[in-house]
Amino acid sequence: MKVNKSTILLVFTLTLLSSCGKFYKLEKSTNWEELYEAANDYYNKGEFSRAIILYDKVLPVIRGSEKAELADFNYAYSHFRTKRYIEAAGYFNTFYQTYNRSPLAEEALFMNAYSLYLDSPDYNLDQKSSRDAVNAIQLFINRFPQSDSYERAMTMIEDLQKRFEEKAYQESMLYLRLTEGLYPGDFYRACIINFQNFAKEFPDSKYNEELAYKLVEVSLSYGQRSVFDKKEDRLNDVFKFADQFKRRYPESKYLGAIQPIVNKAEKELTAHLKLKKEYEEALAKAKLEEQDKTAPSAEVNEKKK
Repeated sequence: MKVNKSTILLVFTLTLLSSCGKFYKLEKSTNWEELYEAANDYYNKGEFSRAIILYDKVLPVIRGSEKAELADFNYAYSHFRTKRYIEAAGYFNTFYQTYNRSPLAEEALFMNAYSLYLDSPDYNLDQKSSRDAVNAIQLFINRFPQSDSYERAMTMIEDLQKRFEEKAYQESMLYLRLTEGLYPGDFYRACIINFQNFAKEFPDSKYNEELAYKLVEVSLSYGQRSVFDKKEDRLNDVFKFADQFKRRYPESKYLGAIQPIVNKAEKELTAHLKLKKEYEEALAKAKLEEQDKTAPSAEVNEKKK
């Protein structure tokens, strides 16, 4: 038997209207038992948005009763299933704080962390929510070290750490690009500090070798552009960073580029020390001449006395 499209559309429309009418009546209902059963029914059928609306009505009424535990848990999951991850995280956390002895407590604490993890942004955006996720995951690991979700939680932390690492690396590269502008200012110094801090925070990073080389490179530019009184110390930093690099990366592809930088620093330092010596000699000579000029006047004054 053939069924035409208009018949199918009519049946679908009537079913939809019936469903909407039933839900509209539930929204107006004050029968909390009916609301509770309907909310659970919508949740089990995967209609999470409707379940949320009904749980919102019934939860204040059943708070403190035996039915509240399941309703609170489903309410949190309903937000999670509709991808409202921040709200879900909050509700899962509240569930754990309220029902920490529940068989569902472990799952709730994990889902709090997982919701924050899913809400965390890409590395190029602000990572505050990612840090909140790490703290939540760490709390779960500490509370439930034997959990079946332990390995999954560790994988989540590793992924978030990679985001922090990538963001820190991109920030370091940003400072490096700023040194190439018309007004490098303190960007050289910021680069040096940033590169060193990166190595401390991410000692196993794949970027450390590259940034250690850039540290030698930037320290030369910083020394070359430094004021007279600080030039010697900053050029000596080039040799220090170069020695550190050679010890840490004896097989590095950057080794061939390190020595020319050191040679430039030595040449710059030699010229600076020569100029410094000439300046100090000229200063000493000027002081001596000044003493010679004032000596006769002092002798005359002494005779007058």
